[in-house]
Amino acid sequence: MANTATVYARIDPELKSDVDSILNKLGVTPSALIQMLYSQIKLTESIPFEIKIPAKIPLSLGSMSVERLNTELQKGVDSVKAGRVHSADEVDGILNKEFGI
Repeated sequence: MANTATVYARIDPELKSDVDSILNKLGVTPSALIQMLYSQIKLTESIPFEIKIPAKIPLSLGSMSVERLNTELQKGVDSVKAGRVHSADEVDGILNKEFGI
């Protein structure tokens, strides 16, 4: 094995656990991921992905109270009753435009 250098980083334990689970499913070690990241930074002389704060964050069911969920569901019912409906393709376009998904 070639000589290696050590990189130390402090990571939130829950974030590390979540990411380690994903990397394990992908068959990639944290060390291999860091090696890939460093290689891409060297090749592109930049951070190889966009870093930004989303303008809007979609609501998550798990983060809503029962009252908030009922309010959001009622908004949907009211929209349908008022004829404000969208096709699946239109919804995909809206989600892509507003949230990048």
